[in-house]
Amino acid sequence: MTRKTRIRAALVTAAAVVTAATVTVGVSAAGPEESPKPTKKQVASLFDTWNAALRTGDPDKVADLYAKNAVLLPTVSNEVRTDRAGIVDYFEQFLANKPVGKKVQTIVNVLDDDSVIDTGVYEFTLTDHDTGEKRVVEARYTYEYEKRDGTWKIVNHHSSAMPEK
Repeated sequence: MTRKTRIRAALVTAAAVVTAATVTVGVSAAGPEESPKPTKKQVASLFDTWNAALRTGDPDKVADLYAKNAVLLPTVSNEVRTDRAGIVDYFEQFLANKPVGKKVQTIVNVLDDDSVIDTGVYEFTLTDHDTGEKRVVEARYTYEYEKRDGTWKIVNHHSSAMPEK
């Protein structure tokens, strides 16, 4: 074998090795990252986090659970809230009633790894801040959550009192 032939053979072999390595790396790196879908139980527990934030009495802590561009259609206000200031304003008023929520029925729909919907019926025990009188309000709800920067955020929250009551 001549020197020229050996050099060509070496170049072909080197090119084959580089190509094989590139293809191998490309195949393993091309697949999507394994991100397990949340379970229905995990999604349903996001309400517990929200309910615990209500119990702090701090409207900012509740608003922290909402995405920056979230929409809130609240139970006891006719105003649609589309920014943090509006959401904080609503919870300043709502938290004055010391709400304690409890789910009555929940239906969870896991759309993908980063998008879920939790919908159903919940009830709140509210305490009148002047008289101390308690009352229970039953409402329908829908929470749409998205995982943003690794954290579940509420992007859409609709709550409306039951029409028959």
